[in-house]
Amino acid sequence: MRQARCSVQCLHRNLSCFDRGAELEIEDLTLVKVSLPLHEGMWCRRLACLLGLPCWRSGRAGHGSLGLPRGTRTVPAAAARCHHTAPESLSCAWQLHGDHLELRYANTLMRFDFVWLRDHCRSASCYNAKTNQRSLDTASVDLGIKPKAVRVDETTLFLTWPDGHVTRYGLEWLVKNSYEGQKQRVMHPRILWNAEIYRQAQVPSVDCRSFLETDEGLKEFLQNFLLYGIAFVENVTPTKEDTQILAERISLIRETIYGRMWYFTSDFSRGDTAYTKLALDRHTDTTYFQEPCGIQVFHCLKHEGTGGRTLLVDGFYAAEQVLRQAPDQFELLSKVPLKHEYVENVGDCHNHMIGVGPVLNVYPWNNELYLIRYNNYDRAVINTVPYDVVHRWYTAHRTLTAELRRPENELWVKLKPGKALFIDNWRVLHGREAFTGYRQLCGCYLTRDDVLNTARLLGLQA
Repeated sequence: MRQARCSVQCLHRNLSCFDRGAELEIEDLTLVKVSLPLHEGMWCRRLACLLGLPCWRSGRAGHGSLGLPRGTRTVPAAAARCHHTAPESLSCAWQLHGDHLELRYANTLMRFDFVWLRDHCRSASCYNAKTNQRSLDTASVDLGIKPKAVRVDETTLFLTWPDGHVTRYGLEWLVKNSYEGQKQRVMHPRILWNAEIYRQAQVPSVDCRSFLETDEGLKEFLQNFLLYGIAFVENVTPTKEDTQILAERISLIRETIYGRMWYFTSDFSRGDTAYTKLALDRHTDTTYFQEPCGIQVFHCLKHEGTGGRTLLVDGFYAAEQVLRQAPDQFELLSKVPLKHEYVENVGDCHNHMIGVGPVLNVYPWNNELYLIRYNNYDRAVINTVPYDVVHRWYTAHRTLTAELRRPENELWVKLKPGKALFIDNWRVLHGREAFTGYRQLCGCYLTRDDVLNTARLLGLQA
């Protein structure tokens, strides 16, 4: 349960960074730059002025202490001075530098390049609010542009450019869209799990009728899927056609070399180990695609025999353990590009697919993991890194594999007719125990963009 608590705390931190302070009356505090480090100099010296302590300009003799002018005024950008909101609130302060604006708001210190500030202007002439698209030609912006004047009120930053154009930014919008704000923000809230965490969570399945006919049922399903990477729908008519209707409720079906909807038996009709009765080790699918399929749907239509349980492992949970125990190995797995390959010459099926990418894929600005590409069956020859990196990669890969194979991380489920399983193929690894008798599954791949689009339209963070 500790991991679940950590996830909740992470979500709380993500939300708390956008807390709003009380409304402010704006006054300007004007100070020249000081030679002390930023946090020890600029902010502390400003605080001293606000508290009524002596505050001195540096530079030429003859300049005395500064008072606090009343009211709000526009400040010429050329002054390059520090400014602060009213003394009863320290929620907003800013300073102009040679090529950027520095702004502190909502406990976040942000820096904005001047070209960025001009490029992202949301005025009617620069941005089409109806289409949510940029109208401004970015290539027309002078790369040496600087604002002519800057003003801040309780909620908004105003920038006047040399041509007289005025740009307005909400302070909350700037926190949300700044690099510094994004570093604190989780793109995809998740609950990482092992078998015990998942069982204790008692994540409910969603009834097929509720899933198909109500937004509430669909939203509950998608919330479970986004948080855990797997979700179940019960009471589905065990046919390929009804499974297709289910899948198309949330996404377009992604047609691949396997078709749109497929039947899956042990007839070795395709050149893949999955089309046998053998056990399958944990893996993600289509690692040999440049963009692996995002979501996989399984529905067992019939099984007359024994065995065949499905294995599910949260790859992100395992990767998190590697990050904690051996961060250098996590970094290596996120940096070394590998080739994965699928070569097929069976009957009329002739394919040669190659996908390239690291085992772990992270967003560079916040180090958030968004994709694991793990398939020892389809990994091609390692020839993308020099020999002195190869052995270190094998060591890191072994560490990750050991975590993925821990029995406590294995969730085993028995797929039965009427119970459809949706898997986040970018996160959760699946496998299968050997089986006997006749076993038939149907399923498909879904386009990840469409699944996330459906979730966002229902108000979920995805």
